[in-house]
Amino acid sequence: MASLKELRARIGSIKSTRKITSAMKMVAAAKLRRAQASAEAARPYAAAMRRMLGELAGATKGEDGAPLLLAGTGQDKVHLLVPMTSDRGLCGGFNSNVHRLTVQTIRRLQSEGKTVRLFPVGRRALNFFTRDYADLIVDHVIGTSAKEIPFSVASDLGDKINALLEAGEIDVCTLVFNKFRNAMTQVPTCQQLVPMVVEEASGTLEASNDVAQYEFEPDEATLLAMLLPRNLQVQIYASLLETVAGENGARMTAMDNATRNAGRTIDSLTQVYNRTRQTNITNELIEIISGAQAV
Repeated sequence: MASLKELRARIGSIKSTRKITSAMKMVAAAKLRRAQASAEAARPYAAAMRRMLGELAGATKGEDGAPLLLAGTGQDKVHLLVPMTSDRGLCGGFNSNVHRLTVQTIRRLQSEGKTVRLFPVGRRALNFFTRDYADLIVDHVIGTSAKEIPFSVASDLGDKINALLEAGEIDVCTLVFNKFRNAMTQVPTCQQLVPMVVEEASGTLEASNDVAQYEFEPDEATLLAMLLPRNLQVQIYASLLETVAGENGARMTAMDNATRNAGRTIDSLTQVYNRTRQTNITNELIEIISGAQAV
């Protein structure tokens, strides 16, 4: 049984830990509000870009010379996976969920005879995949846990992916990230970027006579060439914002759980301390009474 001194030391240490986890929870909660607002504001813009490019792609359907970002290389041999994680830990299973989904995707593609390349985004992703899949990594990006992520990060990442595509080094590109739902739920998601997945119009709209007809100026091919690289950057940036919001939500939840667990541990150790102290006092009283009776 631990001595009273050891129990006091353990209780003091856990109280200090509880103060730290409580402070980290409040910091994450403050960051979450701002990150959640940014992620939710980016969703309509990203969705509108996809819809608009879907209209353009529909207007140019069947024409030759479609951009690579839209039609791909025509092959399905080399897949580039872009797992997005945080730079820091202490956020529960946030990063491990992305790692797990990425590893499952790697194994599935390799079992189908495909070649896989990795472009980790975030220090945690880089460290994880360097251990077992270092030969698959073509490049990496870190520094995604900043207070505010500038659009230039997504722009540079999009340019690198586009360069790999134009060089013929990849055929398909897929993002793997946590889609933010709420502070307690982040959904691991795969989103194909290249070739772009064109959203089909619903059957109801297709059957309706009130479907709007669009005229494009300049022509559709010119607009696609201009907008497809921008759309790639927008989709990446929206995913980065989802990742940041999910990270702060996961960290707030993890630190809240840690704070609660520390409180329960303190209560348990306090009970042990009181029982041990009471036992020692009782033993001392028994010794005094026994000595007095002997005299």
